Amino acid sequence: MGVQFSQPWWLLLLIPAGIFLYYAYRSDFRLGGFRKKLALGLRALIILLLIFVISGLHGFTVLRDKQVVYLADRSDSMGDTSRLEQWIAESIDAKGEQDGTALVSTGLEGAVERKLSTDIKAGASLNASVQGAFTGLEAGLQLAANAFEGRGDSRIVLLSDGEENVGNMAAAGRLLKDRGIAVDVLPVPRPEIRDAAVEELRVPDKLYQAEAFYVEVLINSTYAASGELRIYEDSREIGRQQVEVSPGENRYAVKGLAKSPGLHRYRAEIFMEGDESSANNAAFDFTRVDGPPNVLIVEGTPGTSGNITAALDSGMIGTEVIPPEMLSLEAAKYAAYDSIVFNNVSGSRVGGKQMELIEQSVRSFGTGFIMVGGEDSFGMGGYFKTPIEKALPVSMELEGKREIPSLGLILVIDRSGSMAGGKMELAKESAMRTVELLRSKDTVGVVAFDDNPWWVVPPQKLGDKKEVLEAIQGIQSAGGTNIYPALSSALDEMQEIKTQRRHIILMTDGQSAMGGSYDELTDSMVQQKITMSSVAVGMDSDTVLLQYLAEAAKGRYYFVEDETTLPAIFSREAVLLAKSYIVDKPFIPAVQNAGDWQFLFDQGVPGLLGYVATTPKSSAQVVLSSPEPDPVLARWQYGSGRTAAWSSDLSGKWSREWVSWPAFADTLTEIVKWTFPQFESSPYEVTAQAAGNRVNLQVVTNGDLPPEKLTAVVGGDEGDAQQVELIQEAPGRYTGEVNVLKPGAFLLSLEDHSSGTPVQAAPGTGFVVPYSPEYRISSGTGAEELTQLAQLTGGRVLDWDNPAEVFDRTAASRQVLHDLSYPLLAAALLLWVADIAVRRLALPWAAISSRLAHCLRRQPAPAPQAGHDAGLTRLAARKARAASFYGGGADTRP
Repeated sequence: MGVQFSQPWWLLLLIPAGIFLYYAYRSDFRLGGFRKKLALGLRALIILLLIFVISGLHGFTVLRDKQVVYLADRSDSMGDTSRLEQWIAESIDAKGEQDGTALVSTGLEGAVERKLSTDIKAGASLNASVQGAFTGLEAGLQLAANAFEGRGDSRIVLLSDGEENVGNMAAAGRLLKDRGIAVDVLPVPRPEIRDAAVEELRVPDKLYQAEAFYVEVLINSTYAASGELRIYEDSREIGRQQVEVSPGENRYAVKGLAKSPGLHRYRAEIFMEGDESSANNAAFDFTRVDGPPNVLIVEGTPGTSGNITAALDSGMIGTEVIPPEMLSLEAAKYAAYDSIVFNNVSGSRVGGKQMELIEQSVRSFGTGFIMVGGEDSFGMGGYFKTPIEKALPVSMELEGKREIPSLGLILVIDRSGSMAGGKMELAKESAMRTVELLRSKDTVGVVAFDDNPWWVVPPQKLGDKKEVLEAIQGIQSAGGTNIYPALSSALDEMQEIKTQRRHIILMTDGQSAMGGSYDELTDSMVQQKITMSSVAVGMDSDTVLLQYLAEAAKGRYYFVEDETTLPAIFSREAVLLAKSYIVDKPFIPAVQNAGDWQFLFDQGVPGLLGYVATTPKSSAQVVLSSPEPDPVLARWQYGSGRTAAWSSDLSGKWSREWVSWPAFADTLTEIVKWTFPQFESSPYEVTAQAAGNRVNLQVVTNGDLPPEKLTAVVGGDEGDAQQVELIQEAPGRYTGEVNVLKPGAFLLSLEDHSSGTPVQAAPGTGFVVPYSPEYRISSGTGAEELTQLAQLTGGRVLDWDNPAEVFDRTAASRQVLHDLSYPLLAAALLLWVADIAVRRLALPWAAISSRLAHCLRRQPAPAPQAGHDAGLTRLAARKARAASFYGGGADTRP
């Protein structure tokens, strides 16, 4: 323990302080004797303490203990971590009693295993959860540096193979050096495995249809073997080749043919015997093939799309016709088409995931979309509040447009234990969406059943939809399945409902535990003109019973494998009750706002026999309308894409005159072409570079007026899209960053937000994030980089055979300062109070001084003289105190 001054030159104040005290001693005649000496002594101490405070008086302690933080690399390339735990435990056994140790793990990010402790039994277990697909030594070093308590000899021991692929440990090392923290490194050799990796796949950036090209593949291997190289285009195999792979880099070229236009994703995979790591066996790339446009036609009824395909073929537009069940679950699939046409497709046959992908493809990547009417389309198809309705220029509601019969609807919903989770949530969403479609004059009831029925919403007129929706939201799954009591209760309540149309919807995913007289129920329904539809969810449901009930009660039967179609089925049922969605009478459409399509209708338009009623959205452009008026043909811009709605059919049932009209092919072709992506010459150059778990985007434009605010819309294979606001680093140059945790193919488009409303800037490009560099075959430079880190920070390269070496060094002495300012100021304050007391209080100072002097000499105080009068003695003492207070001596007069 010692003391030191941080600003010792202030000690020169002691000279004028001494002069001041000497002058005060010589000139102050108000006090005298012991009292004067005591007051001057107190003042001297106060001044001395204040000068010490100003001079920065500090105490200090010299410490020689060691603090060590073990940083263990636990990325996937390290293999089994038990060898690290053993080495750390043996190292801790060699530490001193006062030495502290802490433990940190790192993968993509760092994680604290345990805090700093001097306990030799603190342990070396590595149990923290880390993302092992990346090696982020910089993040681990930063976290380890924060584990020190700011005293002692601080040192980090890094156990790693040095194969960093996220961050920059050299940058972290420079910061540690500035803080005086050394890094000792223990290079950990990678486990030797037999591994073949596809490190690179290259296809030309742009191709033309029918153009031959080569797919270039780079394979790196640690052993020699034969294998098979396969090439895929959009998950479809387009070639395979037997290859002989030797250790090191191997390059191959596989010939391909650009058959279909659009944006295509390519994948190369290697299959080799003895390969011990499969995480690095595939690589990806994108290319765009220009050529004749391609339109995907999804038809609800087989063979009803002939008029559409014939018209598009005449306009040199390629078509592909599929049923709705064949819609893809991959976002990249929809990017291969210029437009998608739904030809009288029921929403109950289109999964919720497919709807989301189509809506995203239109909004973010410019794919066109057209819905063609029919008895299973628009509101009749159950598209109310779906992603498809969001993309269309028309909505499915008809509020205030025409008189709709009053409806009585009871929903009978299975809430048994098997409905738990997603099924129950979708069932509730279905019921709520159905309620939202109904009018205030309609009557609705909801009964949920397990072993017994429970009336969630007793039959009532829809005065307050919010109250009904909240009640439905509270349904919970539990119990078994017993259909008959719930259905019987629903029928009893329905008989009391007086509406123009009455309907029951029964939904279950199981078998009824008990039977009942279902024939009596269905006969009673038919007699009282009550209809019932049934929905069987999954193969475990009683499909035979449910189909029989629907047919016997003059309703519809649905079998559902994809639960996401439930909301569309329920809303379709509610719409079918109204019937007025279909306007079944002849008319000639009126040209309302044709815009650039005016030339198509200059010679007039044919008549139609019917259509499905819809409501145009506020910003939609209604081109043709009916006398109601309802939109027959409407269009609008939706995000990056364009969509159109044709509310009549194109099979000939309602459009017999249209499909035989000589200008039909040209008109339909023009409508479809209008929805195609607007791939004009773009002034934007987009590059994407993967760096660890991040993708760095750079956009460069040479335009005269670069946008103030540019946003990148990035979509993955699973339909998820994220917006990345780009930062303008210089005029016309933008950068951004996208975080990714797994490899995949991503589509990218640009939006200009300068005006507040997003405007498409550069759609239709893509980038690929390959597998993590963690799984690449080692370059062997990790040990060298670790050595450089140790040299930079003043650390050492440790030995696997000598764990005790961590503490086999002399700790550098280090001073720990103790601030004495507050104690000194407190002492000065107390002495100041004492000084005031000495100068202001009238006390027997002479007696106090005498007693103190006798105490110091260890002699008893003199006793008062005997024989004196007590009164005279008190008077003499009082006069002595007065004389002492005013500076006079003792009164010696007789």
